[in-house]
Amino acid sequence: MEKSDLFSRLSQDVRSTVEEYNQGSRVLEETAEILHDEVEYYDWVGFYIAEPGEDELVLGPFVGEETDHTRINYGEGICGQSAETEETFTVQNVNEEENYLSCSPEVKSEIVIPVFKEGEFRGEIDIDSHALAPFDRSDKEFLESLAEELAPFF
Repeated sequence: MEKSDLFSRLSQDVRSTVEEYNQGSRVLEETAEILHDEVEYYDWVGFYIAEPGEDELVLGPFVGEETDHTRINYGEGICGQSAETEETFTVQNVNEEENYLSCSPEVKSEIVIPVFKEGEFRGEIDIDSHALAPFDRSDKEFLESLAEELAPFF
């Protein structure tokens, strides 16, 4: 299946999840499972939530290996950089990043998408892959669209 077809189907699956559950944590849990199960190179899928009044992210629902990084300061690691700059970060080879927080030796690449609600940064979608350089423009566009869809649940 081509990525565009897969991402189109997954967008529909997430919309159905939103309609079915319409609760923040449940929608995020189900979405993480969908992405993890359906995209073979999405080996860890999780959400970091911005801590109100703090420059810190708190780990929300995720699927994949356990992580020690349950709280991340803005500027720290790829997630922290994305929070600080409010920009999408795509890292095709984490070994080439000086400011990378290792969750697992298996992780080779990462993409982090900021989530905004009413123009305000509210958190992130974080995806790790065990493959080198799997993310392309279609992943970025799909995940940024997903961030808009999920914004009400942050």
